[in-house]
Amino acid sequence: MDENELSKIVVNFCYKIHKRLGPGLLESVYEEVLAYELAKEGLTFKRQVGISVTYDDVKMDIGFRADIIVAEKLIVEIKSIEIITPVHAKQVITYLRLTGIKLGLLVNFNSALIKDGIKRLVNDL
Repeated sequence: MDENELSKIVVNFCYKIHKRLGPGLLESVYEEVLAYELAKEGLTFKRQVGISVTYDDVKMDIGFRADIIVAEKLIVEIKSIEIITPVHAKQVITYLRLTGIKLGLLVNFNSALIKDGIKRLVNDL
């Protein structure tokens, strides 16, 4: 399955989750439920994946964490905040660049309409 197919599946799960739970819960709740849906679908994924930075050929594990990486092809960064700002998109772009993954989804479950809370970000796709 390619990045775009995975992205479509995850977006559909986000719609389903938002419709059933609504906005206003903690990010950890949405992450847990999305992980449940991914597992039910039989997709491989990792949660809270540490992302290292290499500087002057030295690998540094400095605490960046991607919320969910699906099939080593898609980063899903979950938020439950009032407003997504440009720095949140930059965070996902940085994660994509550091991991070499080409596609990311920034999902803000605190949106009145989930379609307004999903932003697709690419790294050389």
